[in-house]
Amino acid sequence: MILSEKYLQIRKHSEQICEPLETEDYVVQPIVDVSPPKWHLGHTTWFFETFILKPFSPGYQLYNDAYDYVFNSYYETIGNRVIRTDRGNLSRPGVKAIYQYRAYVDQAMLRLLENSLSEEVEELLFLGFNHEQQHQELLLTDIKYILGNNPLFPAYHPEVKESNALQSKTREMIGIAEGVYEVGHTGTSFCFDNELGLHKVYLQPFSISSNLVSNVEYLEFINSGGYQNFEYWHAEGWDWLNNNQVNAPMYWHLIDGEWHRYTLSGLKPLDLQEPVTHISYYEAYAYASWAGLRLPTEFEWEVAAQAFNWGQRWEWTESAYLPYPGFSKAPGAIGEYNGKFMVQQKVLRGASIATPEGHSRISYRNFFHPHLRWQFTGLRLAK
Repeated sequence: MILSEKYLQIRKHSEQICEPLETEDYVVQPIVDVSPPKWHLGHTTWFFETFILKPFSPGYQLYNDAYDYVFNSYYETIGNRVIRTDRGNLSRPGVKAIYQYRAYVDQAMLRLLENSLSEEVEELLFLGFNHEQQHQELLLTDIKYILGNNPLFPAYHPEVKESNALQSKTREMIGIAEGVYEVGHTGTSFCFDNELGLHKVYLQPFSISSNLVSNVEYLEFINSGGYQNFEYWHAEGWDWLNNNQVNAPMYWHLIDGEWHRYTLSGLKPLDLQEPVTHISYYEAYAYASWAGLRLPTEFEWEVAAQAFNWGQRWEWTESAYLPYPGFSKAPGAIGEYNGKFMVQQKVLRGASIATPEGHSRISYRNFFHPHLRWQFTGLRLAK
C-alpha cells in the first residue's frame, strides 16, 4: 500500500469510529483519564501538523496558531498547553471546526506525500500512523466511558461485539521450560522505542493459562467475598477498593439480583463465558491470589504468547514499566513519547477488541497505573 493510501485509511478510521456519536457526545470529559472525542480528533491532526508539516513542508501555513496550546497533550518541548483536566471545558473549537482542521491538514499531508520522503520524515510518518491508532483505541474506550456513565446507558452501536471466539472451551496450563530467552522487538517493522533493545532473560520453569479468566470465574471470586477479604489484596489496592467503594469490575450492575454489564452495544445480562474486562491491576492481583496462582511477568507472557490466542483483552502482568537495556530517549519532543512515563506503572501485554487491525504485536508494551480500568483490561493466570 502506498503511503498516501495508508495515511487516508488510518485517518478515515478515526472518523468512522465517531460516526455513531451525537454532537454532544464529542465534548464530554467525565474524568481526567477520558478525553473528549473531539480532542482526540484534533490532537492526532496536530501531531502530523507539528512534527511533519511545520518542519518539513516548505511554505506550510499553520491552520490556527492557537491550536498548539489547545491540542498539545504532554510535550513540554512544544510549550504550554491546556491542562488535561480542562479538555472538556473547551466548547470551542467546535466539532465542525475540528473536522475542517483535519481536512486542511490532510490536504497538506497528501501534497507532501506526493514527493519522495527522507528517512527521518518517513519514520515520523509511521510514528504518526501508530500514534493515531493508539488514539483510535482511546476513542472507543473513552466513548464507552462517556456513554456507560450516562444513566440512560445509550448504546454506541447495536452490533459492536466485545469478545470473539478466540478462546478455546477447555483450559490448560501451558508449561514453559527453564532457560535463557530473547525478548524485545525483532526485525525492521515499526515498533515503539520502549520495545527496542533485544536482550536475554533467564526464566525459571513456569506454566501459563491457555485462556483468559472469564466472567463466570470472576463471579466466583465476587460471590466468595473476594472484595471483602483484605488477605487477597495489596495494601494500596485495599485502600483503593475501600476509598472508591469498588465491589465488581467497571460497568457491572446488579439489577434485581442479576448481574448486567454495560457494553458498547448497550446494557446486557452478563455473558458468563466472555473474558472478564475493565479490571484494575489491583483486582487482577487479588483474583490471582484468591485462585492460588499469580500474574505472569511481561517476559513470561512474551515467551509463551505463541502458544495461546491473545488479543481480546490487554493483560495485566506482574512487571513494572521499566526501560530495556540500552534504552535512550530520542532528542526533542519525540523523546517524550514513552521514556518519561517509566515510573509507578504496570506493563500490560497483548491487545484488545478496541485495538485497530495491524497495530498489535507480541513485543508491544502497554502501560497504565495500577488503579486504572477504563481500558479493555483482563488477566491470564500463571504459576
